Amino acid sequence: MELALEILPQVLVDGIVLGFMYALIALGYTMVYGVLEFINFAHSEIFVLGSFVGVEILLMLQSAGQLTAWPPALVLLLVIVAGMVISGLAAMALERVAYRPLQGGPRLVALISAVGASFFLQDALRLFESLWRNTFYLSYPTLDLLDETVPLTTNLVVPVKSILVIVTALLMLAALHFFVNRTRVGTAIRAVAQDPETASLMGIPVNRVIALTFFVGGAMGGLAGVLFGLHYSLVNPYSGFAPGIKAFTAAVLGGIGNIPGAMLGGMVLGLLEAFAASYLSILTNGAFGAEYKDVFAFLVLILILIFRPSGLLGEKLREGRA
Repeated sequence: MELALEILPQVLVDGIVLGFMYALIALGYTMVYGVLEFINFAHSEIFVLGSFVGVEILLMLQSAGQLTAWPPALVLLLVIVAGMVISGLAAMALERVAYRPLQGGPRLVALISAVGASFFLQDALRLFESLWRNTFYLSYPTLDLLDETVPLTTNLVVPVKSILVIVTALLMLAALHFFVNRTRVGTAIRAVAQDPETASLMGIPVNRVIALTFFVGGAMGGLAGVLFGLHYSLVNPYSGFAPGIKAFTAAVLGGIGNIPGAMLGGMVLGLLEAFAASYLSILTNGAFGAEYKDVFAFLVLILILIFRPSGLLGEKLREGRA
C-alpha cells in the first residue's frame, strides 16, 4: 500500500499525458463521424504522418547543424505547425480521393475504402522512408529543453516534455471548441452535421465544409503525432495502430461526434491505462503485469457498447437529426 501511494502522483501525470494524446487523436474520429456518420479508420496513419513530419524536420535541422543553434521554442513551433498542416492536407486529400466519390453509397463501402486507405498510407510511409533513409524506424533527436524536469513535490518530478503535451493539448482543445461553437465556419460545420441537405439549400458549400472538417481533424491527429514522437522518441509506420484503436475507443467512450466527449473519453482511458500499467502487478502479486494494460482499452469499449452505446456524454453534433 505504501508503494501504491508513493507512485500515485506519477501515475496520475502519466495518465493525464496519455489521455490528452488519445483525446487529440479521438477528435479526428469524432469530427468526421459527426459530419459523415462513418469511422475514418485511416486516421491513425494521419497521426503517424505527423510523427514522421516532425522527425524529418528535426533530423534535417540536426544534419545542417542548426538544431542547437535555433531557439528550442522556435524548433518546437516549427515541427508542430508543419505536422498539423501536412497531416491536415493529407486528410483533405484522403477525403477527396477515397471518400467523396462514395458519398450516398452504402456505409460499408466507405468503411472498406477507409481500411484500404489505411494500408496504403502505411506502405507509402514505409516505402518513402526506406528509399529516403534506408530505414523506417526513426528516433527523434534529443532536445535538451525537453529532457529537463520540473520537481513539483518530493515524490513527483514532471518532465518538460510531459508539460508540453498537457499545455499544448489544452490550448488546442480550447481553440477547437471556440472554433466549432463561436465562429461562422464552426456554425457551418454543425449545420452540415445536423442536416447536409438543408445546409446546402441555405447556401453552405457542403463539400468544402466536409473537406475543412477533415483538415481540422487531420491537424489534430498530426499534432498528436508530433507530441507522441517528442514524448516517446521512436516512430515507425505502424506506430499508429494501437493509439488509433485506443483513441477510437476514447471517442466512443465519450460519445462519438461529441467534441468534449472525445476529451473526456481520452482522459478516462489514459488514466485507466496508466493505473493498469502501474498497479496490476502490485494488486495481483506479479500474476499480471503492465503488458495487460491494453486489455483495458478493449474491455472498456465492449462495456460501453453493451451498457451505454451513445457514450458518457452522448452524441452532440447530430443531435436532433431525424
